[in-house]
Amino acid sequence: MKGGSISDEEHGGLVPLHGKFSQDYAPYICNGSVDIRGNPASTIHTGKWRACYSILVAEFCGSLAYYGVGTNLVSYLSNVQQQSNIDAASNIAFWQGTSYLCSLLGAFLADSYWGRHRTIVISLSTFTCGLMLLTLSAIVPANILTVVTSPQDALAFLGLFLTALGLGGIWPCVPTFGADQFNDTDGEEKEQKEIYYNWYYVSVNGGFLFASTVLVWVQDNYGWGLGFGIPTVFSAVGVAGFLACMKLYRYQKPGGSALTRICQVVVAATRKVNVDLPTDSSLLYEMPGKESVIVGSRKLMHTDGLRFLDRAATITTAEEKFLDTPNPWKLCTVTQVEELKILARMLPVFLAAMIFNTAEALFPLFIEQGQVMDNHIHSFSIPPASLTTFNCLCIVILAPAYNKVLMPIASRITGVKRGLSELQRIGVGMAFAVLSLVSAAIVEMARLDMAKKTGLVHQSTAVPMNILWQAPQYILVGVAKVFSVVGFIEFAYEQSPDAMRSCCQACALVMVSLGSYLVSVMLKMIDSVTEGIWGHGWIPENLNQGRLDLFFWLMAGLQLLNLLGFAYCAMRYKNKLAG
Repeated sequence: MKGGSISDEEHGGLVPLHGKFSQDYAPYICNGSVDIRGNPASTIHTGKWRACYSILVAEFCGSLAYYGVGTNLVSYLSNVQQQSNIDAASNIAFWQGTSYLCSLLGAFLADSYWGRHRTIVISLSTFTCGLMLLTLSAIVPANILTVVTSPQDALAFLGLFLTALGLGGIWPCVPTFGADQFNDTDGEEKEQKEIYYNWYYVSVNGGFLFASTVLVWVQDNYGWGLGFGIPTVFSAVGVAGFLACMKLYRYQKPGGSALTRICQVVVAATRKVNVDLPTDSSLLYEMPGKESVIVGSRKLMHTDGLRFLDRAATITTAEEKFLDTPNPWKLCTVTQVEELKILARMLPVFLAAMIFNTAEALFPLFIEQGQVMDNHIHSFSIPPASLTTFNCLCIVILAPAYNKVLMPIASRITGVKRGLSELQRIGVGMAFAVLSLVSAAIVEMARLDMAKKTGLVHQSTAVPMNILWQAPQYILVGVAKVFSVVGFIEFAYEQSPDAMRSCCQACALVMVSLGSYLVSVMLKMIDSVTEGIWGHGWIPENLNQGRLDLFFWLMAGLQLLNLLGFAYCAMRYKNKLAG
């Protein structure tokens, strides 16, 4: 004891809150996490699974609400709103694309200004308001007023816009906020965080499974007022549950504009293009002490490679006298430089995600393939679109089993405790994506052969080949997603800079949209080229005359090339080094 005060060491390194000690004090997390009052977060009283339960419930409710609207939205727009098939499909594509693009806005606001918790609350509330308006559009009579745009159309449009805006803040922030509840520096908590990623994905697909079965049936049999009202109620319950546990959460403070920091590094490095780099990296500029210049972010250690950017942290003679208050557009810290290096290294992985997501984007072609197959089991007729349930069930069953069954097996093979690293897990999923398209191609080859044998080539009718032969391709996509999608979520969190985690999650989400756009462009290009050569494209109206199998083989080859390119990048990838 010195000067009448008790040292930190005499109390096990604990720091008193509000100037008082209590026997309830627990160790505090030193990674920038704070509690609801802004104090260092307690390792005992905050975070971990008891905080994650409400996050997973909110994600389940949000997922159920999203898929409850999106799964059958084409029927609502065409049958109730009286939109044409082209207009309905176009509006849905625009809605989904807007939702993914809004992820960039939501992630930017979360990392830079609002923080993840506030962004989620605002986004969930916006999403719920959009659902309310959509429900009203299904209740309000179309002829309530005589105007150019009916109240139904206006409410539906505004409702869909608000849901897209809300989803933009939910999708990139919920997985990262859940991961924030586990302390990276604690080995046991870090292991629990790896389990959380799987349960997060189970929550997403659990909501999808409920929506694509129960809610679709309600909408078709009891009307759209109830069909949209139920998702609205679930969304409201998710908001209430999420807010009820605010005292349990661990929060990360927003670190300021990431875009500004990136621009500062680029500008500073460009200004010093003729400056020689020091041979000793310790001579590069960094803030003294343990704190980073970026709020809520740990320091990053210098790494080799991309040395041009190191010029931004090189101290010139003219800058030595201003090291206490440097101009950030002329001199940046090593941590700022490493942020940009990390993003540059992550970019090839995110681009690989774009190609990987083309596998799920081909589901409409899977459904069209099923429409020209025998869909009867005895007297029961199976809708071709319902086979997507195989994909969903595979995820719901396999994701929880990953840590209990697959991880121990992989651990014995690799000798690594966690079984597979993030990049290895992504690679395994990509291999299953290749197999799924190979399976689809083989099934289509057999189907076309059956059409020739039965003389149905010139008839656009189903061939006598049971639709359940499609089950393996749906299941293999499900297995691929359990490995790769969860791997991408984990990679985006673990490898991203602390103050840019939501933005990196958003980048992964945008790749889903880009994968869909890529499939759309390829379909139009291939149809145009093959129609000019054969007189009809690979995918004509009569699939019995087409070569859908060749398109599946082409996409399988693209997935294989993507896997090989990813493997090369993964072997050269340098992990983030936090100080």
